[in-house]
Amino acid sequence: MTWRKKILIFLTAVFLAGAIFLLFFNFNANQSIKKIVQQTIPEGPVPDTFKKSSSSASLPAAANAQQASLDVPFLSQAPFGIWDPLHEDACEEASLIMVKHFLEKDGNLTSTSGDAEIRKMIQYEEQNNYGISITLEQLNQIAKNYAGMQTGRVKNNATIEDIKKELAAGRPVIVPAAGKILPNPNFRNGGPNYHMLVIKGYDKNGFITNDPGTRKGEGFRYAFNDLYNAIHDWDANNILNGQKVYLVFN
Repeated sequence: MTWRKKILIFLTAVFLAGAIFLLFFNFNANQSIKKIVQQTIPEGPVPDTFKKSSSSASLPAAANAQQASLDVPFLSQAPFGIWDPLHEDACEEASLIMVKHFLEKDGNLTSTSGDAEIRKMIQYEEQNNYGISITLEQLNQIAKNYAGMQTGRVKNNATIEDIKKELAAGRPVIVPAAGKILPNPNFRNGGPNYHMLVIKGYDKNGFITNDPGTRKGEGFRYAFNDLYNAIHDWDANNILNGQKVYLVFN
């Protein structure tokens, strides 16, 4: 056997020995790693600390909020203090206009622009045979067909908690009322027989409103029961028989 063959056989033997060693080392290393992993992560349910957080985690109910305050622009139903027959019955229109500007994030509501909007809405109502006083459901129809506000919802058998939930969710609430039993010292002649206003917030002391029936109506406060007891939808025979309802827009 020549010396070249001897060298070739030797190199082949070294190569095979090295390959066998590497295979044996890798096998032992994998077994060790597997044991370490098994010891680190216990069997059974994954602990909460390892679970991926979910964006759908439960949040406190809106009704639990201690207070709410919405930035609803104010508009008196008589923007220039002229209480003529048109403006004496414009509380429905003024209330809807305030909420419309809130939803559109349009705080540019002046006496001039507001008065023009009131007049245009009343003109539409006259052309479509609405009466001087309208129910909340009729106001919702006007909101849809005239103002393009398609998401109105009238809530029947409303409660104080229902109203608070709407406000906590960011929705101002339009309510009809028997004006004579609303304790507002700014009303003339004891207040209107039928009235409408916007509730824009509440705190521990009661509701915060934008009451269009007086130039001092921005942020006017009513105790919870004082306002709730006065809530009555339009009833031509007896306003006190009117239902407890409200109107919101989703």
